[in-house]
Amino acid sequence: MRRAMSARLVRRFRRWVIAAIAIGALLFLAGSIWAGFDEVHAALAGFSWGWMLPVLLLTLVNYGLRFGKWHYLLGRLGVSMPLRDDLWNFAAGLAMVISPGKAGELLKPYVVRARTGTPMARTIPALVTERLTDGIAMLILAGLSVTTYAADKVHYLTIPGALVIGGLAVLSSERLSLAILGGLEKLPVIGGVAHKIEEMIRAMRTCVAPVPLIATVVISIVAWGAECVGYWMVFRGLGVDASLDVSVFLYAFATVAGGAMPGGLGVAEGALAGGAVTLLPGLADADAVAAALLIRVATLWFGVLLGAVALFRVSAMLGGDLDLDRSADPEPSPGAAPDTDRSSPP
Repeated sequence: MRRAMSARLVRRFRRWVIAAIAIGALLFLAGSIWAGFDEVHAALAGFSWGWMLPVLLLTLVNYGLRFGKWHYLLGRLGVSMPLRDDLWNFAAGLAMVISPGKAGELLKPYVVRARTGTPMARTIPALVTERLTDGIAMLILAGLSVTTYAADKVHYLTIPGALVIGGLAVLSSERLSLAILGGLEKLPVIGGVAHKIEEMIRAMRTCVAPVPLIATVVISIVAWGAECVGYWMVFRGLGVDASLDVSVFLYAFATVAGGAMPGGLGVAEGALAGGAVTLLPGLADADAVAAALLIRVATLWFGVLLGAVALFRVSAMLGGDLDLDRSADPEPSPGAAPDTDRSSPP
């Protein structure tokens, strides 16, 4: 039965990959029609592939720093997850970004629960904080880079920035956040899980306290800044003289814009190609499409490939007992021994 449960997740992941590849192929087809098949092919054929190695290394820098941030946040919550196991867990999570609604990213708290017995309500805030600080870092990178060539457009970042600041302000006040929860408890759906939400709020406040918040945002800025530099290197490989500040803004903006979509598919590619043509005078449409394709291969698809390998390792680590459908099951109490001996699904 364990193998059957693992097989279900693998089949689901395979469907996600097939769907994502199909969408990616359609996007590439649309971009090639827009820019011209021959022109895009020529741009890719003319790419200096020696640039791809440092681009991939910068992507690994991004992953390594983000793993350090995730493991640090677990430590802040008092969760003792073995470093090697958590590294495989984080790597497997890279494959989950293409899941619908990114629900598959719950894999990381799920695996932590399976290995340590820690309730997911306590570790999901680490996942939320991880993604939140990624978003904050991207807004900062976009804001800093846009001021060097288009300071009049900084106001476009004020709305998402204000939302982030407002949310952090609410969380910083335990009385205010619990008072809001108290009002929401009257709603039928929320009332039944209010105790778990309260546990998540308290864990979230631990993660976004001033010191860990500043530390994780700085880590995120460096991590995502590495991929921004990778995008600039892609332009260099194409023979395009793109400035670093424009490259940073384009990549940061496209990543934020595509945040709500599985893997950012569609939105990120469109923002990268369309934004490059707009902000880089004289850039050929084919070069913009080729740059978008190459950086997405080096970041999104490279991560999905690594995550797919890690997913099998995590499944083996749990004895084949890997099924995200069980994430909604009643959770063990804090400190309970991980349940690794169940031979059938509940």
